[in-house]
Amino acid sequence: MNSPDNLFASEATHSQIFWEIDLQVKANLGRVLAAMRQHRVGSHHFASVSGYGHDDLGRDTLDRVFADVMQAEAAAVRVQLVSGTHAIACALYGVLRPGDELLAVAGSPYDTLEEVIGLRSNHQGSLKEFGITYRELSLTMDGSVDWDQLGESVRPNTRMVLIQRSCGYSWRRSLSIQAIERIVHSVKSQNPNTICFVDNCYGEFVEDREPTAVGADLMAGSLIKNPGGTIATTGGYLAGRQDLVERALCRLTAPGIGGSGGSSLDQNRLLFQGLFLAPQMVGEAMKGNALIAHTFDQLGYPVNPPAADRQRDVIQAIKLGSPKKLIAFCKAIQQHSPVDSYVEPVPAGMPGYESELVMAGGTFIDGSTSELSADGPLREPYVAYCQGGTHWTHVALALEAAVAAISAL
Repeated sequence: MNSPDNLFASEATHSQIFWEIDLQVKANLGRVLAAMRQHRVGSHHFASVSGYGHDDLGRDTLDRVFADVMQAEAAAVRVQLVSGTHAIACALYGVLRPGDELLAVAGSPYDTLEEVIGLRSNHQGSLKEFGITYRELSLTMDGSVDWDQLGESVRPNTRMVLIQRSCGYSWRRSLSIQAIERIVHSVKSQNPNTICFVDNCYGEFVEDREPTAVGADLMAGSLIKNPGGTIATTGGYLAGRQDLVERALCRLTAPGIGGSGGSSLDQNRLLFQGLFLAPQMVGEAMKGNALIAHTFDQLGYPVNPPAADRQRDVIQAIKLGSPKKLIAFCKAIQQHSPVDSYVEPVPAGMPGYESELVMAGGTFIDGSTSELSADGPLREPYVAYCQGGTHWTHVALALEAAVAAISAL
């Protein structure tokens, strides 16, 4: 097979890209260190309490550190949030009330939110069942936000606008912080009371600002993705306006309890350490994505984001065009995973998803995609979504095998 020097884009090109990413890592890590210094994080914060979780000093200090890092008024980091979808659902149920409208402004939301909203329903208590209406704005032909349509989209009952930062399982560019800022400005100019909520999964630390720094009222994400630095064992977070964070926490626990409940279950050290590692881990994933994009672009496959563009999250999509190639790609990634390399991915159904998925993810934390994973729904146009990568050299090794597997078909 081709040598890495021939397979990948020129070393000089990647050296420049990697250097720019490292500068961003430095800036983001500086913000993390400043927050930890400001709140005097010490080893005593690694301890935890049991039971109700009242006065969990480590948890409460982590909340304040996280708020500063996310450039928000308040934040809540909780191991009781089982996923990013759970954190998002708490935000939606915590803020929205019967008669309110939820407006998605960047096309269709991620698959796992369809049952939460009520687009698909098993009568388990979707927003639709509670009298909350839903509307979404279609993207333009080139996959961009329809700015003209957005400029006149907010109605009197539009209580919340949903902004999905990452592309999800759609062939569009993930949103930049600049685009999110423009969305917020457009919404607020129509109704300053409409809440701008961002699904921030896969986007943390990809730029030098977070959505709450540019006007977003609330955002949510998963700790076993970017901000957990590959070592957080579970959990999710909420960040934004203090009143809105507390409303979401009242859905996680109960009204009247909110953020005062929920022990951190001796996870504080891992959560602090994961946050410290997160900017570097995200930087390595961005380097790996750059390698993947350049390689498959040279091989003639459509890639998203394009090889010459800056990463906007830690997901790199490749349009492979056939189910055989998608499965072969995922098998090669799995074979070069540090965990379960002997397992063979096969398409199967998964809770919350409409289509069968094929997934490669030999990660140390179940469900994490940070060590390098690849997955995709078994539907046209058979796109592989690569995520994570703790060091770009691991991505390079797996990438060589994936290219060989596809070329053999």
